[in-house]
Amino acid sequence: MKACFMGLGYIGLPTAIIAAKNGIDVTGVDINPKVVELVNRGEIHIVEPGLRELCSEVVSSKKLKASVTPVASDAYLIVVPTPFKDNHEPDISYVEAATRTVIPLLKEGDLYIIESTSPVGTTESMAKLIFQQRPELDGKIFIAYCPERVLPGNVIYELVNNDRVIGGIDPESTEKATAFYAGFVKGALHRTNAKTAEMCKLTENASRDVQIAFANELSLICDKAGINVWELINLANKHPRVNILNPGCGVGGHCIAVDPYFLTADFPIESQLIAKARATNNYKAFWCAERIQNEMYKFELAHGRKPVVALMGLAFKPDIDDLRESPAKYIVSKVMQSGNNADLLIVEPNVKEHHVFKLSNYREAFDKADIAVFLVAHRVFRELPKNPQKTILDFCGIFK
Repeated sequence: MKACFMGLGYIGLPTAIIAAKNGIDVTGVDINPKVVELVNRGEIHIVEPGLRELCSEVVSSKKLKASVTPVASDAYLIVVPTPFKDNHEPDISYVEAATRTVIPLLKEGDLYIIESTSPVGTTESMAKLIFQQRPELDGKIFIAYCPERVLPGNVIYELVNNDRVIGGIDPESTEKATAFYAGFVKGALHRTNAKTAEMCKLTENASRDVQIAFANELSLICDKAGINVWELINLANKHPRVNILNPGCGVGGHCIAVDPYFLTADFPIESQLIAKARATNNYKAFWCAERIQNEMYKFELAHGRKPVVALMGLAFKPDIDDLRESPAKYIVSKVMQSGNNADLLIVEPNVKEHHVFKLSNYREAFDKADIAVFLVAHRVFRELPKNPQKTILDFCGIFK
């Protein structure tokens, strides 16, 4: 079996490595030559525990090689980004571009799978595109959709052990794709059709977004009412049928912060609750930025000088380096643009350097700060003392 993975990002690269580890001859394709060069050296460009060692192993054994162009294979997996446009409509141009790139290589009996999060109907649209350009392949190749459902920081384990939902454009495609994933997935493989599989991915993340929106809305209410939201949630969750999530400074990442828009764009009348949840989680980030600016203003009035402010965290979730759609990054940018001219110390312990933000050591920044703002619950932040002489804005429960 030869497989070609189109995209070596946060999902494509780990999946390619796991497939190669399980005996599949893998070519990983990325348009960024620096990524290709790194992978071919057995190195990686993302932070994921244990992944670099696995990459080095499969590259050394010649089961994985990276390239800027695809090669003839038996299976082609589309694992490219699907962002949204300025009007929050999904952008599947990367999926289409990757598909067009592999169309000339397809042959009878090949397997084509989309893993990228996609609007309902995308797999069928790509099948139509393929058969328009290669009509002789109609009914002679297998086309399916199989979304990932992994947690950054635990990707290696979850790629292997999590259940997968696999939907083909016909039963034969579903079975062919199921057989492929059975080669490296130990979790249960649930068969369905392509549209249902696409909808399942969107449903999972929209559901999470709604649940987080309830927690974030609750935190706004508690702040106004003078109630400790962390204590409240802990007590409410003692109820045997209540499980409220923890609030934060918003919602980020390339899944939960994006996927609900795929539903609100295509089903605007029906998705009222989903749309409201998105708005609530976006507002929470704006509210946090306003709170920080207000505290900075209060400090200046009280002390006659501008404060030193430590902004702790940029990633979209704890203990990773992924900044995509990060509410913390939005908050830091908004505070920087406020024109206050305060001394801002920006911290992200999982990133060595950033092209926009000058990063500081987390301990030094906390020690120097008059105001310490916790935006992301990184594990290392929990080691810091709760200094009563500092103003602490804890939006992620470091000191809960």
